[in-house]
Amino acid sequence: MTRQFNKITFVGHLGNDPEMRYTPSGKPLTSFNVASNDQYTNEKGETVKVTTWFRCTSWGKSAEVHNQYLHKGSKVLIEGKLHPDPKTGRPEIWTRQDGSAAADYNVTVKELYFLDSKNGSGQNEPPASTVEDDIPF
Repeated sequence: MTRQFNKITFVGHLGNDPEMRYTPSGKPLTSFNVASNDQYTNEKGETVKVTTWFRCTSWGKSAEVHNQYLHKGSKVLIEGKLHPDPKTGRPEIWTRQDGSAAADYNVTVKELYFLDSKNGSGQNEPPASTVEDDIPF
């Protein structure tokens, strides 16, 4: 039996508050967008900043925790499985209203680490990480 390995790891900030909903069978899922920023210096010596957006989905108990503790701007490290466009095997490509090309990177969250510093109040603080063992596929 051949086993395939598909894992993505990135750090970023949530671009919006998470949205939780339930499957028809009652399983919770939470969706949120994460922006990962990078920069490099080009041949002209200019700093070029690049932002990559990931559409993330978590399931089960992790979905409930993520919905409770994450918010727009939360800094996280995510390990997950990348889901390409089933037709092409690549990111989903689409055209923005201004005519420029864009791509969606869809990720199922396997592990999420909360990277925001604690405020010391002890109130409403998330666990250090969540690990999802019960993904429905």
